[in-house]
Amino acid sequence: MNDELKYLSQQVARKRLDRRSFLGRAGALGFSAATANTLLSSAVMAQGAIKGGTIKVAMQGGASTDSLDPALAANSTAAMVNRLWGEPLVELAPDGGLEMRLATEFEASADATTWTFKIRNGVTFSNGQTLTAEDVLATLERHANEDSTSGALGLLTSISAMRAEGDAFIIELDSPNADLPFLLSDYHLMIQPNGGKDDPTAAIGTGPYVLQSVEMGVRFVAEKNPNYWDPDLGHAASIEMTVINDDTARVAALQSGQVHMVNRVPPKVASLVSRMAGVEVHSVPSAGHYVFIMHANTAPYDNKDLRLALKYAMNREEMVEKILFGNGSIGNDTPINASYPFFSELEQRSYDPDKAAFHYNASGHDGSILLRTSDNSFPGAPDAAQLFQQSAAAAGITLDISREPSDGYWSEVWNNQPFCTSYWGGRATQDAMYSTAYLSTADWNDTRFFNEQFDQLLFAARAELDAANRTQMYADMGMIVHEEGGLICPMFNNFIDAVSDDVAGWGPSKGFELMNFYGPMKMWVTS
Repeated sequence: MNDELKYLSQQVARKRLDRRSFLGRAGALGFSAATANTLLSSAVMAQGAIKGGTIKVAMQGGASTDSLDPALAANSTAAMVNRLWGEPLVELAPDGGLEMRLATEFEASADATTWTFKIRNGVTFSNGQTLTAEDVLATLERHANEDSTSGALGLLTSISAMRAEGDAFIIELDSPNADLPFLLSDYHLMIQPNGGKDDPTAAIGTGPYVLQSVEMGVRFVAEKNPNYWDPDLGHAASIEMTVINDDTARVAALQSGQVHMVNRVPPKVASLVSRMAGVEVHSVPSAGHYVFIMHANTAPYDNKDLRLALKYAMNREEMVEKILFGNGSIGNDTPINASYPFFSELEQRSYDPDKAAFHYNASGHDGSILLRTSDNSFPGAPDAAQLFQQSAAAAGITLDISREPSDGYWSEVWNNQPFCTSYWGGRATQDAMYSTAYLSTADWNDTRFFNEQFDQLLFAARAELDAANRTQMYADMGMIVHEEGGLICPMFNNFIDAVSDDVAGWGPSKGFELMNFYGPMKMWVTS
């Protein structure tokens, strides 16, 4: 590492140089922003992360209809609230691997059908109760129950038996799955006393904070858990999260100093926000994708020709240019991109009004098609819907757009109405993404995609240890979704977050936005 860069990072840590100047100098020396930020975080930590103060966050994606039941978390706000008070067994590490949370180690049988997790000793829930393997068992039982409405249900369908033995939690699968630990990092699977069976909304967990005030869709206040076990997480004395779904108001709150960090900076203003004094923008490529979803089992979308007509009527290049403004890449009607380890390219579907018109006429559909959208579904969604309306019109397809209220969109429209705009943040592995939203039995199968061949391939890929064979299986699955599914995926978005210079500790991460939703817990107040 360059000695000059080390010196400069130490100057920032001692508050003799501002962060923006440091990053500019790092760039001039040929270092990437990720490398510079990592070094800077290490330097500041070496000086001693400041403890105390309040970190304030403005989030897009919350609603009054949200629930504190972690099983039902369906947006960014709910997921981050889960992180405040709860923890899973394992978590996605910044390099894409796994790090231990409430499990200290795990091991698998030779055939990857039996997995044993050792549960961390000396950890207590925020109500003073000691964490046990029985709590882990009860948590997974609640989420895996066939009557569960958990967003993690699709991940757990291969479990045939579970048990607790002392400080060990053991899972037996009906077929091998080399990815099981990654699946258990899902943000719904927060370990609760007795699994949350007594009161799933109590928000009692082992996390770094304890909720003190809750106004669903408005504001959350959390104070540091005095008995939290990990000294490297939770530097602020309190965290305040405010839901600001309006993009302009959210950015204004950051600029005026009302908050320290925001998620989902609108792509069209990201470059302007980056020039604000005292603000740094992080635009990070991701597995997140902005989508248009059709219920493939509901008329008129149960007609394959109509689905293909709408897919060919989407001008993806225009969508990426005018909605993402360089902060993302083109999609291809599958939820998988190069962020995933077993990725292979499919032939790119392009905008083709003639093909769209051919399939539309073949479908026999007559009349307009209703598309529901909202600012809360993804940044720029109403504008994206209008672009789609225009490109579809060239194929003789009439789209009527209904702009729905942001509050309640995730409970009333998404996964309920047959054609709407939506957003997925991606998952740690292909198996996790497909199991969550495309497996026939998944509760969050929001395109109502039921395909026996796809399901069989998904189960087979879990058990396949040969990388080349597994890559081909995922390619075959991607083609099935591409051709048969109800997903129109025009673009993969960067996560665009912005933070104030009044907080420090930003570093690289995999997973979701705002450092995989750990930003407020990993960063600290500098003044």
